[in-house]
Amino acid sequence: MRLLLDTGESFRIAVGAVMANKARGALTMLGIIIGIVAVTMTLAASNGMQQSFRQAAGSIGADVIYVSRMPWITINDFFTFRNRPNISLQEADKLVEAFAGVAVVNPTMSGRQPLKYRSQVLQDVTIVGTSEKMPIISGQVPEDGRFLLAFDVRFRKNVAIIGKDVADNLFPSADPINKTISIGRYRYRVIGVMEKQGGNTFGGPNLDMQVFIPITSFVKSFGGRRNTNVDVAVKAGSIAAMENLEYEIIGEMRRIRQLRPAEDDNFSINKLDSLMGAFNSVFGAVLGIGLLVTSIALIVGGIGVMNIMFVSVTERTREIGIRKAIGARRRSILMQFLFESTLICVLGGLLGIGLSMLLTLAVNAAGAFTASLSLGIMLSAVFVSALVGIIAGLVPAYKGANFAPIDALRYE
Repeated sequence: MRLLLDTGESFRIAVGAVMANKARGALTMLGIIIGIVAVTMTLAASNGMQQSFRQAAGSIGADVIYVSRMPWITINDFFTFRNRPNISLQEADKLVEAFAGVAVVNPTMSGRQPLKYRSQVLQDVTIVGTSEKMPIISGQVPEDGRFLLAFDVRFRKNVAIIGKDVADNLFPSADPINKTISIGRYRYRVIGVMEKQGGNTFGGPNLDMQVFIPITSFVKSFGGRRNTNVDVAVKAGSIAAMENLEYEIIGEMRRIRQLRPAEDDNFSINKLDSLMGAFNSVFGAVLGIGLLVTSIALIVGGIGVMNIMFVSVTERTREIGIRKAIGARRRSILMQFLFESTLICVLGGLLGIGLSMLLTLAVNAAGAFTASLSLGIMLSAVFVSALVGIIAGLVPAYKGANFAPIDALRYE
């Protein structure tokens, strides 16, 4: 009961002290506000970038294995990988046959070509040659019209499905379905418009600026069967089946390429988890450095609070002596100044969180990148603010609590 009374009285005195010195308290809070804004905005930006990356990587598929000439992540062995032979369409066709009825296999090719419809021209648009199985692999479906059929691929039809941004640029006020566009020197009929995929935060291809055509038509129009590189996506029946399927794919590719047992693989197996692992390791290091730099502002703010608390203790030395003379305990004096420093920091933290929320809205509205200020980040900011207040006020509070009553009463 005594502890509760002491706590309540100490808190009331601390609030009164802060209210009595509003200007000094506001200036002291400024350092905490800047520090909290710096740290929370760093976390909000990293949170938003992680969400954007996961969303962008979601189209890859957690249960899809990609067979490519090059690995997605290369560090020191680029020149070794560069000398590998391309994966040919014949090899891809053999892989399709080998896994027929076991897994969904979809070969793709890509290149860049100009698009034209009447007077509207788009330069360097990504053209993807694929099959009717692509929606099963990626989950992307047309918003209007239809996707490719096996008939289109088999008979090398000049049909195309365009991305949402392509449709908006070439057909700003018309229905693109059944319109004829020029892809390079070749004419293709638009049979579908893909649903909006969103931009790429990390500098990758804009998924809405792509055009999908049958892979056989791609070879016919833009590349020979021998010289064009093919990427092959193999979708497993489940994530649990991924490991066995990966070994089967490696064995089949080695058989197709007639590699001897002592020879290394001259192709790469890529999966989402390897990409996520590389991203997390790099991004974790960048985030750690960012937090280290931004936390300096918070440390400076804490030093400012400590300095003001020393001033406050010195100014109220006679008050401390009077309280001790009439029976106040060291614990009461200690809690009084700890509550005061903590209150200043928590109020500064709350104001910093409010400012961070406004900045997050402004950043997202500007569209430069995505920032996400989660409840966890805000609660962590409040906790850190309180912790800084306790640490900053501990030494001044201890100094005040240990004043001898007689010396404190004689202080001028």
